[in-house]
Amino acid sequence: MKKFLSFIFLLIIILGVIGYFLPTQYTINKSIVISSSSTHIHQYVGDLQKWDLWTPWKGEDPDIVISISEKTTGIGASQSWQDKHGGGSLTFTSWSPENGIEYDLYFQAGKYKCKSAIKYNTTTETRTKVMWTMQGDMNMPIIGGYFALFMQYSIGSMFQQGLDQLKLIVEQDK
Repeated sequence: MKKFLSFIFLLIIILGVIGYFLPTQYTINKSIVISSSSTHIHQYVGDLQKWDLWTPWKGEDPDIVISISEKTTGIGASQSWQDKHGGGSLTFTSWSPENGIEYDLYFQAGKYKCKSAIKYNTTTETRTKVMWTMQGDMNMPIIGGYFALFMQYSIGSMFQQGLDQLKLIVEQDK
């Protein structure tokens, strides 16, 4: 039993030291090519009322409660939510049918802030590359680096699900 407890203690020390040196900043980048114009794609991305059609959040947490502000498009459009992780909010800070959107994103009642964007890069008149990004800092000693690693996998896979659904919806709506 003593060896087992010594092993557990050593493991905790090692994980703590590794966590201390892990970067707490994270960047998530996902993209997809959609057979449509950026202005058509923007009808879904640039209007928070249409996010339920393609974003993966309700599939991840069916009990999530999303509240959309009176302004649903353009700079200043915002939404908030309550979920099993404590909720959050977002506000559009840039909005363009040609280039996409940027937004400030807050988790756990504003405790963690990150920047996110959905950008368009028109490759031809009928094809647009859509890139969904998020950058932030899990500014927590020792465990922040582990959370930053986790973000890449958990949020990254959800971004890809959302982009896949966006492609499906936009390409069906021609």
